[in-house]
This record gives sequence, C-alpha cells and structure tokens, in this order.
Amino acid sequence: MLDPIAPSSDLMNELLLGMRLRGIQYRRIHAASSFGFAFKAKPGCAYFHFLATGKAEFLTENGELQTLSAGNAVFLPQGSAHKIFSDPQVLVQDIDHCDIIALSDTVCAVTCSSGTPQTIFFSGCMEFDLGGLQGLVPLMPELMMIDATSQRYLELMPILTAMEQEACTGRMGNAGILARLADVVMAVIVRGWVECGCGNSSAFVMALREPKLSRAILALHRYPGRDWTVAELAAESGLSRSVFARRFQEMIGVAPLRYAGELRMRIARTWLAYDRMSIERVAERLGYTSQAAFSRAYKRIVGVPPGYSRRTLGK
Repeated sequence: MLDPIAPSSDLMNELLLGMRLRGIQYRRIHAASSFGFAFKAKPGCAYFHFLATGKAEFLTENGELQTLSAGNAVFLPQGSAHKIFSDPQVLVQDIDHCDIIALSDTVCAVTCSSGTPQTIFFSGCMEFDLGGLQGLVPLMPELMMIDATSQRYLELMPILTAMEQEACTGRMGNAGILARLADVVMAVIVRGWVECGCGNSSAFVMALREPKLSRAILALHRYPGRDWTVAELAAESGLSRSVFARRFQEMIGVAPLRYAGELRMRIARTWLAYDRMSIERVAERLGYTSQAAFSRAYKRIVGVPPGYSRRTLGK
C-alpha cells in the first residue's frame, strides 16, 4: 500500500528528469548449473541485474542474502560490492577477470558453460547521477529488489525483455537503444522506491513528501540562478521565516541557503562536465555577476576549480 502522504508530483518529475545514466556497460551472462561471480565496489556508479531465466543467490556486501528467480531485477544505486552465485559453496570469480566476447562497444557476453546455460542474466554498470537531487543517492538503500512480474511493475517486463533482446542481437545502434531503455527502467524503480516510503529512513526523502517543504525545494531546483533569501523560500512554503528555517534544518540537515549554494554547484558540475557548457555561460545561468565570483564559489564548495571539472569529468 502506498504511503497516504504522496510525494509532490512536480518534485518527482524534477527528480526523474534530472536523472542521468552515463558510461553504461552491459554484460549478458550465460551460466551453467554451478556458477559464482563477484562484482567489486564502484563508488559513483550503480549496478543493475535482471535475471531472465533460472535461479541465483544474491549476497550484498553487508551480508544480506536474497534468492532471485526469473523476472527479478536488482538495483544497487551506490555501486556496492556483491556476489551472484548458484550456491554458497561454489567458487566465486571476479566478473572483471572472466573471458568475454565483445558484442559492441558497450555490450559483451560472458559464458561459463559449454552446453545449454541454466541461468541467463543481464548485468549493467553505469554512472548514476540524480543531478540537483544527487544528495538522495547516499540515502538510498544498498539494494533495491523488484519482481518485474508483479502488478506494481507490470510496465517493466516488456522493457526488460527489450533490453535483453537488444543485448543479444548486437544490432546497429544498440548502445543508444539500451541507454534509453535503462533510463526508463531506473526511473520506474526510483519512483516505486519513493512511492513506497523510501523505507522511511531518510529525513531528506521525508521532506520531499512534506508538501510545504517540497514547494520550496522545487522552487530552488526550478530557479537555481535566483538569489534566494530565506524569507522568499518561506513564502513559497507558506510558513513563517523562523518555522521554515527550523523545519528545513531539521529535515534536510543543512540550512536553506547552504542547500541552495550546494545545489547550484551540483548543477554547475553537470553543465560543465556533461553538457560541455563554457564556464562563462554556467556562471551567467546561475546568476553570478562575474565568472570570477562563480569560480571562487565553485572551488569553495566543490574543492576544485570549474575548469578542472570540465576537463576531467564526462569523458
């Protein structure tokens, strides 16, 4: 059952529109009746696995064990280390050290059986970026597991099947098709997580579901270049300045204007590194009176000059 306090639809749209997957690498894995694969931790990235046929055991870095069957999908938004195997006694090998057959620039096949495979699963690793809402990622659970055959996720099975087919055929342009399909799959999973209460473990996420605060957060995300005051944000929320500032600090963990400044820099980082905007253009769009003022703010918050992010990220 959904939480009776639904998250702001506008804010949910903002979250999903800001979500980006980059550098996606896929594996189509054909396994025998006995198999074991280890996936090392990749901070800043996310893992996704979809079991097409057969069964498998899934072990997280924290020791949580899950049984997967055909139609199950798992998403690890923080890129945590994990293992997938047929049984706990089997010898586990590092997936990065397995023999592969390249099917395209972004898709490869891993086969560890000579006969008919008993288990087939589809695996992806990618940079996972929520844009201005990147602060959500550390608050997400280590593992999100879904059953794509359930009523809640009925829309996912055709998409996952299409991803599997694209990975298997190696047709021209399959990397672009897979990237777009992956965007939809991750968006549906994240939406379901928020709809179901996000485990009720995060003050930040609870703020997204708090109507008054969500209006101020949405305003900040829609107009990051505006020179906001606490009083203006409080007015957006329909609260007094003191009540708004206290509630924002309690639920988000930082003061409103600090959040606004950090948000601008997360957006700036995306524009510089991935949209390839010039530093001057980014400074202008974010409301800075000069490139120098923007550069000082960026280095203070991010820790490196904007030119460094533009040169080294997004490649």
